[in-house]
Amino acid sequence: MRFGIIIAALLALGACVPATRSPTVTTPPSDITIAEAQRAVQTFIEVVQRMEPVAEDICRRDRPGANCDFEIYVDRDPASGVNAFQTVDRWNRPVIIFTVGLIAEARNADEIAFVMGHEAAHHIAGHLDARRVQADAGAVIFGEIARAGGASPDLVGEAARIGSVVASRRFTQAAELEADALGAVIAHQSGYDPLNGAQFFSRLPDPTHRFLSTHPPNALRLSTVRRTMAEIQGGGV
Repeated sequence: MRFGIIIAALLALGACVPATRSPTVTTPPSDITIAEAQRAVQTFIEVVQRMEPVAEDICRRDRPGANCDFEIYVDRDPASGVNAFQTVDRWNRPVIIFTVGLIAEARNADEIAFVMGHEAAHHIAGHLDARRVQADAGAVIFGEIARAGGASPDLVGEAARIGSVVASRRFTQAAELEADALGAVIAHQSGYDPLNGAQFFSRLPDPTHRFLSTHPPNALRLSTVRRTMAEIQGGGV
């Protein structure tokens, strides 16, 4: 169990170092003071240290045989905006990446914790692999429909590409809600308040009107967290 931090805009910690090392703050963005930057990064470090073992325990329980050794990194590029995502490295270890923009934007430890729980949940639920399967299935279906209609090879290929995108994005919306629910459980078991953490959504643009959005409406995501917490409080999770 270990994690590295790569920070440039808020910190100068080197390329990849243990989060227990004392951070040295450099010049922060113009809209955040040095003291605020220091507090934001310290909060992030504390949340990761507290949540990583919980996420790994839940991963081993719910996904036996999977690689549950989470690596946590921070994207050093301020141009990356406010974001976090989950992927795997070349050794198939699960990786969660936060941008410095998200760390600065988060208003409290609960918000950082909820985001981390959400991203860890994507790996625990096997969403990366499942999305690839859905995308491949969509490509086959749309391609076969085009082929049956007498489309040219180029049009069949384009139909397959569109089918892959449509299937992938429809799956992703459902996966986001599943990750919200499991992420709330992970954050709660780590001692954080998922309801307070999910208020992060209230400051994000609502994707409702975006064509083929990969994310469900913010109101639906908040409702999912509330329902999950009601189940937890009722002893159902």
